[in-house]
Amino acid sequence: MTPEETARRAPEHTPRLDWTQHAPEVYKAMARLDGAARKGLDPTLLELVKIRASQLNHCAFCLDMHTKDALAAGESLERIIQLAAWEESRHFYTEKELAAIELTEAITVLTDGFVPDEVYEQAAKQFDEAELTQLIASITVINAWNRFAVSTRMVPGHYQAGQHK
Repeated sequence: MTPEETARRAPEHTPRLDWTQHAPEVYKAMARLDGAARKGLDPTLLELVKIRASQLNHCAFCLDMHTKDALAAGESLERIIQLAAWEESRHFYTEKELAAIELTEAITVLTDGFVPDEVYEQAAKQFDEAELTQLIASITVINAWNRFAVSTRMVPGHYQAGQHK
């Protein structure tokens, strides 16, 4: 990016606080929980789940992180872009991915205060019980990360792929 292009952009916001510095044990516990939750899940599917939850939660920091990690892992730009409108672009995803994305939305939004039976049943058809448990844990963890990042205004744009692993 040229200096002229940078000058035309809105200024970068500053974080409200560095929660990882002020609550290092919480951060370490979250990192351990994240590591435990991802075990046994396809890394590409997991990045799609993290991107979709972050889109729903308007978490720019996590979107920056997980789109970069997904691209570095070989995910296509087209599938990442289409994820925001997955219901109209179902043909980009496998049935298993669609079940995970739909479950991600149900757990993230909880509009009616619960995960609809049909959403859960579709996920249960695509994942064995151990995988489904890990998927639910991973969805819960990315939602927690999103809430830390959004509430403390973590700044997107500086993450390098693979940095958090």
